[in-house]
Amino acid sequence: MRELRPVGIYATGSYVPERVLTNADLEKMVDTSDEWIVTRTGIRERRLASADQASSDLAYEAAVKALTKANISAQELDMIIVATVTPDMMFPSTACLLQDRLGASKAAALDVSAACTGFIYGIATASQFIANGLYRYVLVVGVETLSKITDYTDRNTCVLFGDGAGAALLGPVPQGSGFQAFELGAEGSGGPLLSLPAGGSRIPASTDSVANRLHYISMSGSEVFKFAVRVMNSSTEAVLEKAGVSREELDLLVPHQANLRIIDAAIKRFGLSEEKVVVNLDRYGNMSSASIPVALDEALEAGRVKEGDHVVLVGFGGGLTWGATLLKWTFQRA
Repeated sequence: MRELRPVGIYATGSYVPERVLTNADLEKMVDTSDEWIVTRTGIRERRLASADQASSDLAYEAAVKALTKANISAQELDMIIVATVTPDMMFPSTACLLQDRLGASKAAALDVSAACTGFIYGIATASQFIANGLYRYVLVVGVETLSKITDYTDRNTCVLFGDGAGAALLGPVPQGSGFQAFELGAEGSGGPLLSLPAGGSRIPASTDSVANRLHYISMSGSEVFKFAVRVMNSSTEAVLEKAGVSREELDLLVPHQANLRIIDAAIKRFGLSEEKVVVNLDRYGNMSSASIPVALDEALEAGRVKEGDHVVLVGFGGGLTWGATLLKWTFQRA
């Protein structure tokens, strides 16, 4: 039986659109206030794609940055995985559109749909292809243009979401480093709690579906909040236990950026200092599958990750789904 190769992240890249939507802007659109939004979510502003920007456009910008940092050409890529719930279209996949634009002619390409957990599912999938020796370089991109499916007359959801893209290039790393553990899960019975009701085969697009605003995000906020707190803690604990790493040995936590109260609950649960937790939702809001890779990229750019650090990435979202991974970080390659 072939020995599995250790896999790590070589480089990351991120991109957010130029347009900024502040809480003050939202005060003019719906019955809300800056104080209400900040108190309940921690969000102060978010980025919105322009009318002519699709998810593949944002993904391309993040992907180019990651490849440039890694000094790897698109032609060397073996596979591209795009995690998104806002694809350019139902098909072809956004990954195929990105493959063509990058010129990654030999790369296989596929999309992953796991909502806010999408990036974790994507890197878990990618790492298996590299570990078993089938591929060497896999690009994983989490990207969303949630503004395209956000109802800006619904004050409970429109304050939450933003657009962006984050990319990571995965490849073989030295023994003992890279991904140490994964934890993936789903609770499909909770699917209706966070969904986009129409546009698929159950409720195809029609004049009625449009009139009833079924092509926008639908969310039961309080139930999703309780689920998120529970699984963020349990999945983080699971990867620490699988990897044999204590809470005290955790150097950096990169959580999905959904709500500051959820992140604060994890900080208290694990006894972490604020310096060990990456938070950027005040500037970007909830970017779904893009939130973790963007936050990770910013942490790396700020020098917050050192050789040998134990880093946990953890996400939760529609599906309902959750996922976490623990890496022993390395800047070396194998």
